[in-house]
Amino acid sequence: MIDQSAIAKANDAAEAGLRRDYDALGEHLHRRGIDIGAIKHKVAGYGVAVPSWGVGTGGTRFARFPGPGEPRNIFDKLDDCAVIHDLTGATPSVSLHIPWDKADPADLKGKAEETGLSFDAMNSNTFQDQADQPLSYKFGSLSNADAATRQQAVEHNIECIEIGRAIGSKALTVWIGDGSNFPGQTNFTRQFERYLDAMKDVYKALPEDWRIFSEHKMYEPAFYSTVVQDWGTNYMIAKELGPKAFCLVDLGHHAPNVNIEMIVARLVQFGKLGGFHFNDSKYGDDDLDTGSIDPYRLFLVFNELVDAEMRAAEGFDPAHMLDQSHNVTDPIESLMVSAMEVQRAYASALLVDRAKLKGYQEENDALMATGTLKKAFRTDVEPILAMARLEKGAAIDPVSAFRASGYRAKVAGERPAVSGAGGGIV
Repeated sequence: MIDQSAIAKANDAAEAGLRRDYDALGEHLHRRGIDIGAIKHKVAGYGVAVPSWGVGTGGTRFARFPGPGEPRNIFDKLDDCAVIHDLTGATPSVSLHIPWDKADPADLKGKAEETGLSFDAMNSNTFQDQADQPLSYKFGSLSNADAATRQQAVEHNIECIEIGRAIGSKALTVWIGDGSNFPGQTNFTRQFERYLDAMKDVYKALPEDWRIFSEHKMYEPAFYSTVVQDWGTNYMIAKELGPKAFCLVDLGHHAPNVNIEMIVARLVQFGKLGGFHFNDSKYGDDDLDTGSIDPYRLFLVFNELVDAEMRAAEGFDPAHMLDQSHNVTDPIESLMVSAMEVQRAYASALLVDRAKLKGYQEENDALMATGTLKKAFRTDVEPILAMARLEKGAAIDPVSAFRASGYRAKVAGERPAVSGAGGGIV
């Protein structure tokens, strides 16, 4: 979607400086016993999926302010996603949301081949009513007191699996807004039983080589109680459903100051970490750009992931995806920056001296242990990321290259302007 000559032109001006920075960092890391080439190889092989809905402007409960060139359909979204991968070399796959992205599977596959993308996990939607939907999810979907409404939600999830099978996906992510807003509104136990029974029906429809990810969230739109409110409940669900069921961790779905990296470690330890929705938050589920608020926490999460990778933890194969809402920035730019921030956290975690860290931990030397992590975090790995992009034919500076390409102005001229009336994130 971005002319390679434009990328090359942008890179020409920055390449000499990058090579000097890369060589200087390589010399520094060599003194620490680290091979910069090995780190670059791992970073170049790392990819994070882009959410199809993320390339559109988000919003709040009060308003939405669309930007120019908003995608009109899933095919426009895939064009935008291809731009992100062209420039970063870090986002080879796209996660679809049904029914927002519903289209003929053959057309979806054709577009994916045209843009050089693949499809990651499918996402079902039973948290809002659709125009042709006979029964409402106002009072819940998979846990609704009405059996017909639960069956409708089950059938929708199975439809998502069938679409996913046709386009090469291997996983289904299920997030529900079910819960209650008043004490006494629902019976906690019966509601959870209904949810588990419905999820078991969805689980039965999974192909043998598929996984199902249940996603926890502490609140919204149910503010008094939420059916899948935390990682403990999520873990129980995964255990109850079976070996193809795993927990998905959205970094924004936790209360402030919750130790998310410890949750990750627990789920890895017991073989139930399914994957991530990467974003950031200040207050709650803010869906901010990844690493924009607390990059150190993102690094600490990756410290646990690299630890599991290094020791070849049994069954360790998490899916990585961004999940953000862009209200005041260009979505393509925010997603590019976020993909690079996830790569940065991975690269930084690879620099941790694990032998020294283990020794300090066993000696109860808290100061030196935390200092070992800080040393890796404070090392500027940007030359590694940029060199990996350059060698893959992507942009040394993706945002600058994107702005110079004129892509946003081009699609703004092709795609009709969208009204910003009303609220809602999509």
